[in-house]
Amino acid sequence: MTSTDTVPYDEDPRDGAPQFVLPLVVRIEKAAPPARTDALETAARAVLFLLSDERAAGDGEWARAVADWQDARIRKVVRRARGAEWRKASALPGIEVAGEAAEVRVFPPVPLDGWPKELVKLQVSGTDLDDPEPPAAPDPARPVLWLNPELEMSAGKTMAQAGHGAQLAWWALDDAARDAWRRDGFALSVRTAEPGRWVELTTSGLPVVRDAGFTEIAPGLTVAVEGIDRIGSLPPLQRP
Repeated sequence: MTSTDTVPYDEDPRDGAPQFVLPLVVRIEKAAPPARTDALETAARAVLFLLSDERAAGDGEWARAVADWQDARIRKVVRRARGAEWRKASALPGIEVAGEAAEVRVFPPVPLDGWPKELVKLQVSGTDLDDPEPPAAPDPARPVLWLNPELEMSAGKTMAQAGHGAQLAWWALDDAARDAWRRDGFALSVRTAEPGRWVELTTSGLPVVRDAGFTEIAPGLTVAVEGIDRIGSLPPLQRP
């Protein structure tokens, strides 16, 4: 299984359909930016919260936009905001998801050239974040989105790739497993694989994200999704 934004434009029949994009906005205040891994995991979870929202299914108010978006290329764009920009973005219909310190707001898909005015001026390039300390080992009981160790991507680009990986995991699950994961808060880890481990992950039949290479990086594999089978037997999530 691979992501659906993988085939060059001149070869993909979905390019004849109207093109939509899933907007995500990460809050980055100058004085207190989130850690990179926290932002990556929060963005991935935000995609899952949108996909699982009742407004995105059936006769929900977002259902048509979500269906149109998934029928064409699966595009996600991450922009950054702070202060008044964040407050304006937060007033739009969407879902706000919090991590340890990260805050990400996801919005229903919009036409590629039809972004709301509150979002269209937000910066998309140059979004970068750091981890003050190396991330802990991933939770072995929950899914892990493994990043390609050979790639250098901005935090915004990597957040979008993590969102793609989370969406692949969602597509692979039945309704019972989806419900279990939602009850667990869509807990997951995002980590960078060791080079040898990356080869193993991408040759073992796991779902992988293959980026089309239109921004920042050349076409190729970006994320391997491990541990989807763990979701059905998740223990209850303990939150403070």
